[in-house]
Amino acid sequence: MKAALYIVPTPIGNTGDITLRALETLKTVDLIAAEDTRHSRGLMAQYDISTPMVSFHEHSEAHVVDQLASRVAAGEAIALISDAGTPLVSDPGYALVQGVQNRGGLVIPLPGACAAITALSAAGLPTHHFHFEGFLPAKRIARVKRLEVLKGLGSTAVLYEAPHRIIDLLTDMQSVFGAAHEICIARELTKTFETIRRAPVGEIREWVLNDGNQQRGEFVVVSAAALQSSSLSAEGRALLARLASELPPRKAAQIVADHYGLKSRDLYQELISE
Repeated sequence: MKAALYIVPTPIGNTGDITLRALETLKTVDLIAAEDTRHSRGLMAQYDISTPMVSFHEHSEAHVVDQLASRVAAGEAIALISDAGTPLVSDPGYALVQGVQNRGGLVIPLPGACAAITALSAAGLPTHHFHFEGFLPAKRIARVKRLEVLKGLGSTAVLYEAPHRIIDLLTDMQSVFGAAHEICIARELTKTFETIRRAPVGEIREWVLNDGNQQRGEFVVVSAAALQSSSLSAEGRALLARLASELPPRKAAQIVADHYGLKSRDLYQELISE
């Protein structure tokens, strides 16, 4: 086998999703660098893989990177795996890739499972431009700031979230984007209780809030590109006009802005300039 660092995806839930090439690689390399060797032993045992494993994770010290990169430079083949999915996608490991490359070594990526791409493919939202965000900050103020940044990108965004924070995330998304903003929530992808649903974030939030089963597992949230005031839908403009005929312009603008996650100032300016 060619001396290289092999980036090997592993299943995100259903172990049948591992590829034939991944299995061959894991059986043939000299060493497997795993995010958590205890976690990965089950998969290795299922497919009768006896290749030696070492631990490599985000807290690994620089000398571990040097040791592994030096082994590749000396002619060994090493596979890098994470607990689930494609390594380096919301996972540690880039320092090892850099270390191998800086020594003139080969880095060979294998295609395979990735929760972000799996969710995106079934989200029913535009995919010609998308932004991968991964996990947002745990603290609300920092999380809302990142959501405000995502709102201004004008593209589909892919987020990861843990079960104990999913309601907080949906609540903040409703606040920043508006209750009518469309998202897709993908829970427990490829597993027994896989659930994928696309709907306005306000509706999704109520559904998750009222069903404890929907608060369990691992989540991918795909968010549609945020509407700007100039791209308010025909339905939204009709609502704005109807409210403006019955309410003061500032109040009408605020109601529509809250519903669609827009700036009330922009809608107000549109109303008074008409």
